Amino acid sequence: MKLREQDKHFLWSLYAAVSIIFIWKGIWEGIYKIPYIGNPWVFLFIGFTMLTFSGIIFKEFDPLGGMEKAIGKKILSFRDHPDKKHFKIKYYDKKMKKDIVISADMLKSVEKKFLVFKHSKKQQEVFIPFDRLKEVEYKGKTDWRL
Repeated sequence: MKLREQDKHFLWSLYAAVSIIFIWKGIWEGIYKIPYIGNPWVFLFIGFTMLTFSGIIFKEFDPLGGMEKAIGKKILSFRDHPDKKHFKIKYYDKKMKKDIVISADMLKSVEKKFLVFKHSKKQQEVFIPFDRLKEVEYKGKTDWRL
């Protein structure tokens, strides 16, 4: 059974958080013995300063940003795939209130957080936001799901 993208993102975030806690525990026990630096107020100041100047921590634990990156990577992986015709994309259509399945052959481009498809009957483009994507199938089997 494959994990959903949300589950993978949650587990990696949890793993990273626990790792950081263990690292800080080791640093805390070692540095606590040094004069002046072992003062709790100094640690509080250093910690807030580090969090303020490191935008990486905020980006890493952004629950939606990580999901969009993962979805974008998956879409780019099958967009240029030589067997593109065997991929099917399932998304939720709000107007029809049901899931729609489209062949990846109809994928025209990827723009920011949208998939652009050419409509099968009309001569216009259909924009589907990443947050409506539910599943990608390859030869009838689930390759990715949200």
